[in-house]
Amino acid sequence: MEPQLNQEVIKTAAASDGPIQTDAVVIGAGPVGLFQVFELGLLEIKAHVIDSLPYPGGQCVELYPDKPIYDIPAVPVCTGQELTDSLLKQIAPFGATFHFGQEVTTVQKQDDGRFLVETSKGTRLLTKTIFIAAGVGAFQPRGLKVFGVDKFEGTHVHYRVKNPADFAGKNLVILGGGDSALDWCLNFAQPGAHRAASVILIHRRDGFKAAPASVSKMKQLCDAQQMQFLVGQVTDLDVQDGRLAGVQVTGSDAVVRKVPADMLLVFFGLSPKLGPIANWGLDIERKQLKVDTEKFSTNTQGIFAVGDINTYPGKKKLILSGFHECALAAFGAAPIIFPDKQVRLQYTTTSPKLHKVLGVETPVFD
Repeated sequence: MEPQLNQEVIKTAAASDGPIQTDAVVIGAGPVGLFQVFELGLLEIKAHVIDSLPYPGGQCVELYPDKPIYDIPAVPVCTGQELTDSLLKQIAPFGATFHFGQEVTTVQKQDDGRFLVETSKGTRLLTKTIFIAAGVGAFQPRGLKVFGVDKFEGTHVHYRVKNPADFAGKNLVILGGGDSALDWCLNFAQPGAHRAASVILIHRRDGFKAAPASVSKMKQLCDAQQMQFLVGQVTDLDVQDGRLAGVQVTGSDAVVRKVPADMLLVFFGLSPKLGPIANWGLDIERKQLKVDTEKFSTNTQGIFAVGDINTYPGKKKLILSGFHECALAAFGAAPIIFPDKQVRLQYTTTSPKLHKVLGVETPVFD
């Protein structure tokens, strides 16, 4: 199910005529990008955050929001959604501004050393520093590779469910074998406000990556004739009078079957793409950005890379490694943002200044 934005925590951008001037732009609102906001905030640096997804959380929320994560320090277990919610609460005092559902398309170095950042939605920002926390790149849905499908995308073919009410009472064909496909099958096949007229799940094999409980429930619904499951692949569309009437499914037995459908929901997962980042003049090694291990700076001064997007000797793709990189990147950026200010390391347990920044009272010890 698509996460809901917590408007008490998330500040989204208002319309602006000229470029928005800021000290820092964070590209990516996954766990590492969110923690970058925290480390910048401790140094009194406010950030704007841009993400191609329509909500925060990145891969953790998009791919496994309900799956347990066991390697976050001091947190024995949490889900991707719980981790995201906790990070949003943690960064709330710093007033970051979020720009969701848009991808950074261009980054241009200006004569004064700042960067002009532009997005796919026309948002323009003028920033002193950039922190690329884009994971393995911008996530884009893996498309259905059938001739003519592009004509129906957004009307009869969908890669995301924005409003479940749009699918109520329809004949639905759902493609995929992961959590998203199974979750929406269960949602639309069972009694409720959004129940579909019919639900047919199609997957290329009789094996699933979804949670076992969801698979078990799906099979129960099939046994109760509340939905159907077919092993096979969609190989063609059945179009009548310019409208989608169904799909042709080639089964594992090579038999082609016609399946009626008003709507086609495709959940083949997300494909990470480096995208426009590849054109920003940064050193790239195997689709990752090369950085130093002192400041996690790229080869361009003022542009840093943290999390899975970067590479260096001994790199481990772990969330906790990304958190460490955020701290050093923030301190590496401070001299660029505050050239006349000496920035010292302070501790949140004892620093009255940091307590003020965090909006908490300084404890008094006997």
